[in-house]
Amino acid sequence: QVRLVESGGGLVETGGSLSLACAPSVQSFTMNVMGWFRQAPGKERQFVAGINPNGYITYYGDSVRGRATISRDNAKNMVYLQMYSLNPEDTAVYYCAARRARFNDITTDSDTYTYWGQGTQVTVSS
Repeated sequence: QVRLVESGGGLVETGGSLSLACAPSVQSFTMNVMGWFRQAPGKERQFVAGINPNGYITYYGDSVRGRATISRDNAKNMVYLQMYSLNPEDTAVYYCAARRARFNDITTDSDTYTYWGQGTQVTVSS
């Protein structure tokens, strides 16, 4: 059962920016830590960014720190990821994920996230 739905992926030129959005399909995730991960062909799933339930605390993976902003709008039950200065190494399927509501800490391990979307492809052309 799909619980999260990502949107906003596509083809972007090197140096460009993108905005991704994540919305729940079944339930509210306003009480959950939310994260964005990505997976490139032949590579392991990689943590991109995370945000705590009230949106006051964020954390970024080393590969995107300084080039990404994660945010959430709990009134709309939405989570967003904006990325800037994109390069071909950012090409991947981007996934939205949520931890169980009883956990309030942002983690970088994908195994600690319970709910996932099906992903959206982001391709950065050189």
